[in-house]
Amino acid sequence: MANSPQAKKRIRRNDRRAEINGNRISRIRTFVKKVESALEGGDKAAAAEALKAAQPELASGVARGVMHKNTAARKFSRLTKRVAAL
Repeated sequence: MANSPQAKKRIRRNDRRAEINGNRISRIRTFVKKVESALEGGDKAAAAEALKAAQPELASGVARGVMHKNTAARKFSRLTKRVAAL
């Protein structure tokens, strides 16, 4: 258990950051799922639009530090390949 004031503050801060980062990751996942659902439906135009919306979300996740840049690049690359294959 934390005893020092600094440790107590760090625990409070970590809890706040974890909630914010969780919300950011959830938002990114939502945008990726929109692309995947458009791919499942076979609608190339909708999938391309959703992909265009998902790309900045992935990039902002990298910039905010909630996602590694190679992870975002891999996800975007795979989605782009699937949209192009439609």
